[in-house]
Amino acid sequence: MEQETTKLFDSELKVMGVLWKEGDIPAKHIADLLTEELGWNKNTTYTLIKRCIKKGAIERSEPNFMCHALIAQEAVQEAETTELINKVYDGSVDKLFASLLGRKKLSAEQIEKLRRIVGELE
Repeated sequence: MEQETTKLFDSELKVMGVLWKEGDIPAKHIADLLTEELGWNKNTTYTLIKRCIKKGAIERSEPNFMCHALIAQEAVQEAETTELINKVYDGSVDKLFASLLGRKKLSAEQIEKLRRIVGELE
């Protein structure tokens, strides 16, 4: 049975992105980074961290309000990709690839990399 991943909104994904990149860090450090990167107010970041805790995406521990990601980045990426394919491409992976590949001329190296990826799936 497929495990369902918690739905995270874009702002929550920004918080999770910091944790995925930095590892376990205090909430204050997350707030400092997002204030610097996005201009967010510290209270906004703390509210989003608490929302992620409520959703089961982040675990909090003491001292210093340490935050730990409970959801892997790969799991969120997979869930978001599946949602995109279902919502925009009627569940068709080949329509997604046709759309992506039709937008840009690929280098020989990129084409070879895609061949290897497809080969591994066969």
